[in-house]
Amino acid sequence: MDDWLGLGMTVVVSVAVAVVIALAVKLVMRVVARRNAWAGALVAQVRGPFWALALLLGLWFGVHASLRRSDWMPAISQVFTIAAIAILAWLLIAVVRFVSDVALDHNRIDIPDNRLARRLRTQTLIVRRLAIALIVVIAIGAALFTFDSVRAVGASVLASAGIASIVAGLAAQSVLGNMFAGIQLVFSDALRVDDVIVAQGEWGRVGEITLSYVVLDLWDDRRLVLPCTYFTTTPYENWTRQGSELLGSVEFDLDWRVSPQRMREHLETVLEQTPLYDGRASVLQVTEATGGYVRVRILVTAKDAPTLYDLRCFVREAMVLWIQSVMPDAAPAQRVLVSEAAAPAPRGRRAAAPAEHAGDGGLFTGSAEAEERASQFTHGIPRVTVEGDDAAAGSDAEPR
Repeated sequence: MDDWLGLGMTVVVSVAVAVVIALAVKLVMRVVARRNAWAGALVAQVRGPFWALALLLGLWFGVHASLRRSDWMPAISQVFTIAAIAILAWLLIAVVRFVSDVALDHNRIDIPDNRLARRLRTQTLIVRRLAIALIVVIAIGAALFTFDSVRAVGASVLASAGIASIVAGLAAQSVLGNMFAGIQLVFSDALRVDDVIVAQGEWGRVGEITLSYVVLDLWDDRRLVLPCTYFTTTPYENWTRQGSELLGSVEFDLDWRVSPQRMREHLETVLEQTPLYDGRASVLQVTEATGGYVRVRILVTAKDAPTLYDLRCFVREAMVLWIQSVMPDAAPAQRVLVSEAAAPAPRGRRAAAPAEHAGDGGLFTGSAEAEERASQFTHGIPRVTVEGDDAAAGSDAEPR
């Protein structure tokens, strides 16, 4: 009875001392948190594992002081050791989460120019997953090595590690391939969280990058999950690699009686009415005139892909309404023209309207901005124009 009473008193005292020390540490952290916000976040993140570790150490010290000569002490010490390893792993994981959260808070992606922030955020998330996985593996290994039988087998396992690694590599080559592909994607800056890409014919935003797969949040609220090896072996479009600004096209097949000059003037009015247009470039060109139709292409720019999609729809609808109301003869139609000899013009007829001229402004010529855009594709290459070959060359190399 006295032994149990002594054990209880020792345990209570040791646990009380541990609690006092833990309270002192908590008080110090509160004082620090008044001047530094990170200290408060650290306390909130590690509160659970810290108190669990403090109570465990107090209990362990009390039991060891009372039962150090008991036959049960080795087994009890092993149990406490395994529990301490588990709580230490919990504490380290909490610290890793705190550090990664601080890094993520300093690299926000809800701002316009966020290319660097997206790269750091993607790398931080991958490093956090790797660190947590490494801590768990080391903790499990340390707990297993507290058993004498496992420690004896450890030498033979290390001796055969070469053969085992070859067998594991052959058996799990797809898993390892995806893992190394995920690490390559993150640290080569080829793909980042929040990038807008086109993969498998689907347009979406990168919502998550893990060590084995990438999740795309598609524009229609679907989720497309692709293995990491897809992005290292298959071409894909990254619309936000250097910036989010994009250029898009709107095309019309119209009748030959259309007036590109009047359409160009109305396009300027339409773009002035919408905040979707970012003002970088607006071009209206006749790109084809075959098969009984005139193809008119409008190029406009916007700050990002969603805005560009809405801008293209707005411009398309506005131009259709204008053609219907102002220039109905320009609507595409199949017709048969029966011509007769032209009658002489009657006397007193009004003077003919001034002749229209083709627009001299283009995407790559006609203005300082267009010439600067053209220089990005001709820098260091002499621009030679061969008469008669421009149309053939332009039809194959024109922007889409």
